[in-house]
Amino acid sequence: MAELSSNEHHHNEVVSYMRFARSRRILRLKTIDSCFEDVKDSRLVEETFTVDEVRDMLSGLQAVVRGEVETELIDTAHTNVLLLRQIFSQAEKFYLRLQTDISELENRELLEQVAELEKTDFKSASKVNQESSKPKLAPLNEGGVSELLNKEIRRLQEENDKLKSRLRTLESQAMGALDERTRAERALKDLQKVQVEQQGPDQSQEVSSLEATVSALRQDYEKTLSCSAASQKDLQLNLVSAKHDLLRVQEQLTLAEKELDRKFQQTAAYRNMKEILTKTQEAAEVRVRRMSLWR
Repeated sequence: MAELSSNEHHHNEVVSYMRFARSRRILRLKTIDSCFEDVKDSRLVEETFTVDEVRDMLSGLQAVVRGEVETELIDTAHTNVLLLRQIFSQAEKFYLRLQTDISELENRELLEQVAELEKTDFKSASKVNQESSKPKLAPLNEGGVSELLNKEIRRLQEENDKLKSRLRTLESQAMGALDERTRAERALKDLQKVQVEQQGPDQSQEVSSLEATVSALRQDYEKTLSCSAASQKDLQLNLVSAKHDLLRVQEQLTLAEKELDRKFQQTAAYRNMKEILTKTQEAAEVRVRRMSLWR
């Protein structure tokens, strides 16, 4: 029956649901049997009946049985919805998106396998010790949660690298603007010194040209500073977003640690995962402090 369940745990879950469905089915069949018994005890008290009397009894019995069957079908559909809701809710905790194939519900081969499972494996499965009430969903393999967290950590690390690259670019632009300003101030001082020593029409024209150059450089410098401020603001927003993502990952890790405490607490995979998250948090905090100092 490998097609119906991937591991022993899920196989036991399938058998548990089949046990529940069978108990509901038996109860409903007993109710239908009681409907027929009621008709026999209350209506079949004479030896002969007319056609109208028989038709009346059958119509009443049909209405009762129809109501019972309809109620059972509705309850079964609603029960299946609640079962799917439990599975989807547990999958969403691990950011999984489950899909269903409605056409497989009418697959005769699979339906025959389910019937065969109920005949052969149901009794043996009933001997398995029942787990505690309201069991929590366990991952399909031990690397499921770790893989999701590692993927999120890698995404944050890539984003950190991009932010660091942008920071280096802004620092380079700022240093270039400072160099331009320093050269402009030096040129202005040299110009003023020459102007004091020599006064003449040629010197005045040169002074005007240098002053225009200095003014253009100053405007470029102010524009560069304005762009740097806007880029710094965007960088700060990205850092805040990255910090929020890191906090969200830490919260996910806390939930995952509680869920998998019995399996992973003593394993090397657990310790490595926690060490990676600790280093990521420390790197993020150092990056935020550096950004604060840089501003």
